[in-house]
Amino acid sequence: MTLFSRFANHINAALDALVARGELAADLSRTAISVEPPRDASHGDIATNAAMVLAKPAKTNPRALAELLVAELAKLDEVEEASVAGPGFINMRVADESWRQELALIHAQAQDYGRSAAGKGIRVNVEYVSANPTGPMHVGHCRGAVVGDALAALLEFAGHDVVREYYVNDAGAQVDVLARSAHVRYRQALGEDVGEIPEGLYPGDYLKPVGQALAAEYGDQFVGQPESAWLLTFRSFAVEKMLELIRSDLAKLGIHHDIFSSEAELQAAGKPAAAEAWLREQGLVYDGVLEAPKGETPDDWEPVELPLFRSTQFGDDQDRPIKKSDGSWTYFGADLAYHYQKAQSADELIDIWGADHAGTVKRIKAAVAALTDGKTRFDVKLVQMVRLLKNGEPFKMSKRAGNFVTLADVVDEVGKDAVRFTMLTRKADAQMDFDFAKVIEASRDNPVFYVQYAHARIASLKRRVADAGIVLVDPAPSRLSDDELPLIKLMAQFPRIVDAAASAREPHRIAFYLGDIAAAFHAWWNMGNDKPEARVVRADDPELTATRLYLADAIGQIIRNGMALMGVTALEEMN
Repeated sequence: MTLFSRFANHINAALDALVARGELAADLSRTAISVEPPRDASHGDIATNAAMVLAKPAKTNPRALAELLVAELAKLDEVEEASVAGPGFINMRVADESWRQELALIHAQAQDYGRSAAGKGIRVNVEYVSANPTGPMHVGHCRGAVVGDALAALLEFAGHDVVREYYVNDAGAQVDVLARSAHVRYRQALGEDVGEIPEGLYPGDYLKPVGQALAAEYGDQFVGQPESAWLLTFRSFAVEKMLELIRSDLAKLGIHHDIFSSEAELQAAGKPAAAEAWLREQGLVYDGVLEAPKGETPDDWEPVELPLFRSTQFGDDQDRPIKKSDGSWTYFGADLAYHYQKAQSADELIDIWGADHAGTVKRIKAAVAALTDGKTRFDVKLVQMVRLLKNGEPFKMSKRAGNFVTLADVVDEVGKDAVRFTMLTRKADAQMDFDFAKVIEASRDNPVFYVQYAHARIASLKRRVADAGIVLVDPAPSRLSDDELPLIKLMAQFPRIVDAAASAREPHRIAFYLGDIAAAFHAWWNMGNDKPEARVVRADDPELTATRLYLADAIGQIIRNGMALMGVTALEEMN
């Protein structure tokens, strides 16, 4: 049990003691109680809002309740001091020995330090990327892919049962355009001079191999044939080839999905119709006429009766059509059925969308609330676009895919680790500049380098010890100085950072934390530049060297654990 979780138990035990003495009601909810470091380290090591949270429902004064709790907490051997601050916050100073025990726990749990059961095995479906299968992944998909993948890993580490899903939009008009584009490349592969790619089709060279594969598979069977003879065949063939390309691009980022769900298969299985029927039974779909669009006059707009979902009952701005006038499903109708399908096998749903989809959030949230009777938690994380720069100037790459920069281009330029780490250095809904020069710059201003360099420095210590001919003895944590205990205190926060980041669905918190711990480590390391006695490797003191190496190894473990959640490799050496 980690230190912060142990203190959560201590506080619960203190509350139980008050209940047993009749000084506190037994039925008060404790879910809002927090146990965390105080904002000002001079106030102590651990703070809790327990008295502030419970005082009102207990109909008592928060400071008076805090005084009762402090009296209980002060009895603990590992509490050196407990005091009340302000209107009723409680601050505690923890005995040094408890921090040294936490250092031992980090070593004992190693790659599992920070892992928790907070998720209680709740099954969470995380859907991310879900780009149209009409070409390779472009840089616009990159950030959402990284955010979704890191979030899935974070939730898993925090005790959730996670399913990673990709929704394949293979039922819309865009896949017909893909089929027609592939047909042009098919004719080209058979020797025809196709000239310029016709307006409205996909021009990228990435379709040339698809055309060649079609020519090898079918010969000239579809040359000169009407579209009706080849469209379905070319559509399914091209979509499959695009999915192979997409999987390959995602693999460059270390991303692999558990499920690829097909919109076409969803519709063929009658899932949208089933969802509509169920909603009609609940009185949540009716046949009606939408209001005229703003600015349209009756002469410009002909009202048509359509099946409408009562989205306004769930906070949306207007009711939404689930079918078009020709009887085909709207995007919303198909998405509604897709989320209905996902909710059948998950307790919670998370969608990672581009910020350009912000306008559809309310209606899909309304649909999920209706379809699950409000029992399924559904979050949408919007991811802002990324602006590509080099040395602060807009950067244009080869655009070999036609009219956009591919994800593969970006990864090939700077590497998977730089891409993934950088994409998590800001909140997902904040705009980001991705500067190709800065993300590989060897400076403390580059968070990727700064954290990687901390780990590489730690990895170098054992080599330094060997080169110095020092024979290590058992570490003596009691020899850690007052300058070194704060490093343990920072490391001890990792489990609560993980739980908080998972609860908030914000994987960028891990990147921020790693930046803090890397900064603290570098500051500790650099003390040895001015004070020889502060150096980690001391040939004149094998025990102190072993002790500081023990501390450094624990920091390295925390960095590795955090980087693993981000999908980033912790480097042993840097050139």
